[in-house]
Amino acid sequence: MSTPSGARRGLVVVLAILAAVVSTPARTLLPPGAPFAPPAAAAASTGLTTIADARYTVDPARRRVHVAVGLTATNHRTDTKTHRYFFDRAYLAVQPGTTGFRITSAGIQPSVHVQRKTSTYTLLRIDFGKQLGSGATRALKLTFDITDPGGGATRTTRIGSTLVSFGAWGFGSTGTTGGTVAVVFPAGFNVSVDAPLLGPPSTDAAGAITYATGRLASPLTFFAYFVADRPGAYTETTLDVPIDGASIPITLRAWPDDPAWAKRVGSLLMRGVPALARDIGLPWTASRPLIVSEALSRNSTGFSGRYNPPAGQIEIAYYATSFVVLHEAAHAWFDGALLADRWASEGFASYYAVRAAKAIGEKKVTGDVLTPSLEKSRIPLNAWSAPGEDDATVEDAEYAAALRLATEIGLRAGSDGLTAVWRAIHDQRAAYQPSGARASLETSPGAPDWRGLLDLLEDRTSASYDDLWTAWVVRSSEASLLAERSAIRTRYATLAGRADPWLLPRVVRDALRAWQFDQATELLDGATTALDDRDAVLSAAAGAGLTSSATMQADFEGPRGFAAASAEADAELAAIAAYRDAAATHPVDPDLITRIGLWNSDPSAAMGTAAGAIGTGDLEASVEASAYAKTLWSTAPEIGRNRVLAVGATLTAMLVAAWMLLRWKRDRRIRRRPFMAHRG
Repeated sequence: MSTPSGARRGLVVVLAILAAVVSTPARTLLPPGAPFAPPAAAAASTGLTTIADARYTVDPARRRVHVAVGLTATNHRTDTKTHRYFFDRAYLAVQPGTTGFRITSAGIQPSVHVQRKTSTYTLLRIDFGKQLGSGATRALKLTFDITDPGGGATRTTRIGSTLVSFGAWGFGSTGTTGGTVAVVFPAGFNVSVDAPLLGPPSTDAAGAITYATGRLASPLTFFAYFVADRPGAYTETTLDVPIDGASIPITLRAWPDDPAWAKRVGSLLMRGVPALARDIGLPWTASRPLIVSEALSRNSTGFSGRYNPPAGQIEIAYYATSFVVLHEAAHAWFDGALLADRWASEGFASYYAVRAAKAIGEKKVTGDVLTPSLEKSRIPLNAWSAPGEDDATVEDAEYAAALRLATEIGLRAGSDGLTAVWRAIHDQRAAYQPSGARASLETSPGAPDWRGLLDLLEDRTSASYDDLWTAWVVRSSEASLLAERSAIRTRYATLAGRADPWLLPRVVRDALRAWQFDQATELLDGATTALDDRDAVLSAAAGAGLTSSATMQADFEGPRGFAAASAEADAELAAIAAYRDAAATHPVDPDLITRIGLWNSDPSAAMGTAAGAIGTGDLEASVEASAYAKTLWSTAPEIGRNRVLAVGATLTAMLVAAWMLLRWKRDRRIRRRPFMAHRG
């Protein structure tokens, strides 16, 4: 501003709000409610420029961040013969809630006062103490403290011995290039920050960690939100949580300077874990005592918590909501060992967390909501990548979609239906269990994926879920599998009913469980052929008054398979045909010659042997016995005639022999009479 050169006292008011506009920092480093930006700069083109080198020094012992800002103010105006240009004050916007303002400059006594306080910034008035004339430059040093205001866990600024979180701004004049920002942490802290203009940290001999920028091209656009923790400093409490009449130990590890977190999370676990256990319906499955630790959330999945099943450890962010605490507790069951897919574990952990919150009286716990905006970013749940591989918007959309799907499934299955599914998985009870008195349990180890989960849901409940899988789960390349599955399941059910009391072999059900539908179709084709053959055998056997053997059924149900069953059917049909052929030669009313031919033979006994051999599966013996009976019956007339002729010939020979013997005796008597007379 200019004034007449002869004025005794000029009114000089220079508005130079030195602030920054910042892009949103990464969501995983900010607790809910964290500020996104300092106030926008509003400095006019006055001719005064200020370059600021800011240094933030974290001081946990005093619960503060000490800020030292080196200001270099320059008056770029030039006096004229009629006007003299000078500046005697400026305004600077700094972080809200800051205190302890001091300003110094060599040889003069500047001053600083709070002009205005708002929820997003504090406006300072800096009086130079001496006018800054045209072309002049002056160095000033401003110091102040960012302090921990206390309050809720989600507050933006926290400064303690184990946790530090705050925002660092850049300062300077609008449109002015230059200035730097440096942030220093004491040794022992793990620091998280997302600011592309910060270089990699450096560590000095004492272990202090420094993040620093180079010269900033646009200092008012620089913002960095720091979150740091000091590991190893925990206060431990053991909770004895009652589940199913037993006491389950859970170790709660909280930062010493955050007893409120321990109280809040401990209460949620004591009330929420038993509610989860009752609703899920499974026993406590963790193989080791559970450890729940307070932590930062460096997790890219969007949840301010994470569960490490092998270690039995859950990390809960210091600002985590009730929903997050209960969600992570539900992972004690949905830990990857119950359900294989990420979306299923996360979705049902969220589903049961919401239900547990309601059961214990936690209000307004809704979980992730699939807003219209997130719906635009949603992808099929089967396309959801591993944690950290999708961008934050997709992550948010998928968490919300997983909860929505789990809720829809829960509505259809009902609480008892879901519990039946979880128990089946826990007991390794596979889908498609055979039925009947002879059926035995078929197990399937391991956690089911999206296919096995669908099979078990439809196996253990009375609902269908194909439409939900189409809408939420499958990728376009997988959609045809659902149609194939529906057709093959219908065919399987029909064929299983037809086969009763025979059982389709396990290999068919294993193909269905693996969604190997081509193999299942081939197997069911073979089963259909074998059952056609069975029906032909049963019909032929019934027509012949026979009982089929169990061999074909054993082949059908066992490892020999359907081809062996069909081959057995062919052999049985041949044996039955041989039996029927033999039976056809059985004379209904045999004549005397035939009866003579059958004398001392028993073809009916041979037929009984043939029938019995078919029943026991000795088809070769059956065919031999049938052939023997057929031979006896078919040759009986000829044998009878031969026997009659043989008997006649024998009798004739005997009569001739008797006549000849009598004649010989008579002749002998005649020959002896003269001889005896002569001697006499």
